[in-house]
Amino acid sequence: MDKERYQKTLDACSLRTDLEMLSGGDETEIGERGTNLSGGQSSELALARAVYSNADVYILDDPLSAVDAHVGKHIFENVIGPNGVLKNKTRILVTHGIGFLPRPISSSC
Repeated sequence: MDKERYQKTLDACSLRTDLEMLSGGDETEIGERGTNLSGGQSSELALARAVYSNADVYILDDPLSAVDAHVGKHIFENVIGPNGVLKNKTRILVTHGIGFLPRPISSSC
């Protein structure tokens, strides 16, 4: 385990507060017979697992749809966006949140 990458991933994916609320922190069993997470928390956790894996290519299928606007903005800026932790990785983002997509520069001819 790379502790530094783990801590950066928790912060980037906005999971630190969620983990602090769980009785066992990051050792809490989730799923069957464990703690149930909200849709947003499950989405953040899935994204964090992907980020921590340090892959070369990420295909992200609407990862911001289940989180509130504030958390979505944080995750985009700190993970997916041009200055996020995945900035040097290939990222394919499928999203309904068109506000996160760069706006084209229009030019007059």
